[in-house]
Amino acid sequence: VVELVRSQAAAVLGHDSAEEIVATRAFRELGFDSLTAVELRNRLNRACGLRLPSTVVFDHPSAAALADEIIGEWFGSDRPGQVVAVAAAPSEPIAIVGMACRYPGGVRTPEELWELLASGGDAIGAFPADRGWNAEALFDSDPDAEGSTYVVEGGFLTGAADFDAGFFGISPREALAMDPQQRLLLETSWEAIERAGIDPKSLGGSATGVFVGAASSGYFGAVGGEEGTEAHVITGNALSVLSGRIAYTLGLVGPAMTVDTACSSSLVALHQAVQALRSGECTVALAGGVTVMADPGEFVGFSRLRALSADGRCKAFADGADGMGMGEGVGMLLLERLSEAQRKGRRILGVIRGSAVNQDGASNGLSAPNGPSQQRVILSALANAQLSASDVDAVEAHGTGTSLGDPIEAGALLATYGQDRDRPLWLGSVKSNIGHAQQAAGVAGVIKMVMALQNGVLPKTLHADEPSSHVDWTSGNVRLLQESRDWLPGERTRRAGVSAFGISGTNVHLIVEEAPTAVTVQDPQDSAEPVLTGASVAWPISGSSAEALAGQAGRLREYVLARPELAAGDIAWSLATTRSALEHRAVVLGAERAAGLAAVATGQPAPGVVTGSVAPNGVGRSVFVFPGQGSQWVGMGRELAETSPVFAARLAECAAALAPYVDWELDDVLAGRHGFEAADIVQPALWAVMVSLAAVWQAAGVEPDAVVGHSQGEIAAAAVAGILSLADAAKVVALRSKTLTALAGRGGMLSVAEPVDAVRERTASYGKRLSIAAVNGPASTVVSGDADALRELVASYPESVRTRMIPVDYASHSAHVDELRAEILAVLNGITPREARIPMVSALTGEWLSGPELDRTYWYASLRETVEFDRAVQALAEAGHGVFVEVSPHPVLTGAIEGAVVVGTLRREDGGAER
Repeated sequence: VVELVRSQAAAVLGHDSAEEIVATRAFRELGFDSLTAVELRNRLNRACGLRLPSTVVFDHPSAAALADEIIGEWFGSDRPGQVVAVAAAPSEPIAIVGMACRYPGGVRTPEELWELLASGGDAIGAFPADRGWNAEALFDSDPDAEGSTYVVEGGFLTGAADFDAGFFGISPREALAMDPQQRLLLETSWEAIERAGIDPKSLGGSATGVFVGAASSGYFGAVGGEEGTEAHVITGNALSVLSGRIAYTLGLVGPAMTVDTACSSSLVALHQAVQALRSGECTVALAGGVTVMADPGEFVGFSRLRALSADGRCKAFADGADGMGMGEGVGMLLLERLSEAQRKGRRILGVIRGSAVNQDGASNGLSAPNGPSQQRVILSALANAQLSASDVDAVEAHGTGTSLGDPIEAGALLATYGQDRDRPLWLGSVKSNIGHAQQAAGVAGVIKMVMALQNGVLPKTLHADEPSSHVDWTSGNVRLLQESRDWLPGERTRRAGVSAFGISGTNVHLIVEEAPTAVTVQDPQDSAEPVLTGASVAWPISGSSAEALAGQAGRLREYVLARPELAAGDIAWSLATTRSALEHRAVVLGAERAAGLAAVATGQPAPGVVTGSVAPNGVGRSVFVFPGQGSQWVGMGRELAETSPVFAARLAECAAALAPYVDWELDDVLAGRHGFEAADIVQPALWAVMVSLAAVWQAAGVEPDAVVGHSQGEIAAAAVAGILSLADAAKVVALRSKTLTALAGRGGMLSVAEPVDAVRERTASYGKRLSIAAVNGPASTVVSGDADALRELVASYPESVRTRMIPVDYASHSAHVDELRAEILAVLNGITPREARIPMVSALTGEWLSGPELDRTYWYASLRETVEFDRAVQALAEAGHGVFVEVSPHPVLTGAIEGAVVVGTLRREDGGAER
């Protein structure tokens, strides 16, 4: 159905091929407008026999989504109104399962932020050189000088304009019109999800919420006059789109909102996310905040208020505090209910126990902080967390370094946390390191405290050598973090409060708690046999472009070289299960993985490195292909059996299933200790190996969407599809192949590189002496019959047509088989085919099989009639199957399958774990 929609869409837009229509891309981005949308609707109505509404292309805005709607109209499906309600849990703790950020000092990850804090780093610097700010013209030491600032330092993001627009499917023109805050939020949201061990693409369609704290960056004025941006400048700069674009890009359908409460915005966004998770409005939530200053207007404005520190640094709670230092940043967290995070086996970084928001109301001035209101919000957050003040060890304060705000905040902390406790409350502020990141400040404090919990250290607050003399520190047990202090886990659960107060009077406080002891969730697969033992692991890497792939490989190389203690298998698991598989891909194998990564990073070929790319529309569903006789070799499977418990176990089961029907041991045959020429030995042995190889693929997580077999390979396909039990499949392959011994020495088979129609014309005069045995591809045909007739046929071909005698001395799929009919039907009496568990296409008819029709008459016909393998492959391709895995000890059919991704399994004399 997807292909139908794509082909009709291509026709409407005038494309020659449906390949131009990416199934997951929005119709609007492909060029559809209201008129062409109606034309597409009309075409689909005619093609599908439906009455789709005129708005259907807008309601289901991609080929994949529209195909789902058509299928729903045909067969019935849940409608959008049938929403499954999630039970409310008003007091459940909320797990932080992912974090991502950018902050001053070149900080690009939570780990880099921690390195900055733990080392006492100061990220304050000069005005950025890439924004067109003229620091010399702006500076004036007179705080009353209009249009000037007396401060030309702050905490700035490096590379704030950098953005991988193509990664998110955004055109360069639209990216130019977009507020840098939108770009940073997209990047950090993606990273927060990936760092939680979740493939971001897997959240599409889920009730994931997005809660962003932000304000205008001033970018609208900077970009408004740029040529070609007018169509995008509104959505590129609207505050609502800061959250909405994240939801749009990732396909999230939970609540999405942008909050502006000034400096408390990101913590208010976190509070809203916590409430939404507890109420059941969303199942997962992205929450955080962002600030980028596109122009120096805030420096000018705050200079008039005399609110800025002369050197651009926040000296929180210090006697030398002289104002705030302006800063920027972005931080995003991924949140989930604690019980759900534990059930899913997430790595829990920390827990939000409670939170509260209030307002100063009629305080002593619109922007003046209010101590009693701050006390109330702290006590409300403690009540929400069902904790007392003495249960909290530290507070990450708002702490901007102003002579008025800091004493008021300290007084509120002393009056709440500072009372009735036998150990001090430790007080600090991340703003002393990075400046006041404004709408991204609160979430920076949360990330800091989560990292402090994980590292067991409370980092010191800079510039606080002398605590503020405007605070009566003796009125409560609160101490300033003038030096770093150990904060190690113990019998007492570690907790920290985080505060943020907005200039508009909105206050927020939340309680962060250390992650609980990991709950071991028993995975049923944990007890399964390992796929391989002793083999080197594979590291898959991907990127949205060749350059991005190279960059990813380089970063991964640096990461693992810096952490030699990491297990290669753990890295492989994370790369394979927690990252999106993007279009450009590489796999690094072998022991020299660092060298392999370096090769990918530099675009050089290297042993153990496989690179490639997939089409934007993907590669389609997968098929297991089981060939007929010809892929066997002495020793096949023996090396793999030594390193793959899965393969060895399934091979033993196959041997046991064959035992009642053969007078040889499978291991002896595979080892070459028994004859390996006769069909009644080769075919059962080959069947056992193919069925066991399929088990290895499946154990590795590759489940076929369909199966197909060629000649005797259909028996293995039927076993893997669940149509035949292992016992019945063994009976069919062993007893049917025994009947072939009667034909030995009387015929043969010939492969001809010519279309079947030409071969039929050439063989017509031979009558029953020759038959078309198999049609493998457009120019690949097999003929079987009398040996002398085959020799005559070979002699009739010119040298330009390649012919090859197949090394067998009997003629399957020919008139020779007619004499075996009664015997085959007799020996196969009693087999009981079942409904297929995995869809199977018949190589006899090219049609889909339900299962029960594979009775004894089918197994006679599949030996007698022509193998229509090409027809079967075409049926699979038309149904959207684009990956064909030949499950055999040596590939023999891969060359016959065109227009798809085709891979083999083992190769002759190369049959171990590395293969």
